[in-house]
Amino acid sequence: MTNKYNKVLYTGVTSNLFKRVNEHKEKLVGGFTSQYNVTKLVYYEEFATMPEAIAREKQIKGGSRQKKIDLINSKNPEWKDLYDEFFA
Repeated sequence: MTNKYNKVLYTGVTSNLFKRVNEHKEKLVGGFTSQYNVTKLVYYEEFATMPEAIAREKQIKGGSRQKKIDLINSKNPEWKDLYDEFFA
């Protein structure tokens, strides 16, 4: 996820993407995402199990900012809000 200006990158894991993104958009989650107005879903992956998802989250978080940008660009080069496209 990112903010309106694509300056901040946030990586997280959830079992309910729709609910979790909505919590960020509505500022129901305190901390980093609320402080930096992280409300735009620009990339996501789906996994069969939570351990797989957590392992991938750690891998992404451990990468450089440029690797995260490249990952987003590979699937969403316009950095559109995927929440609006798939859940609205």
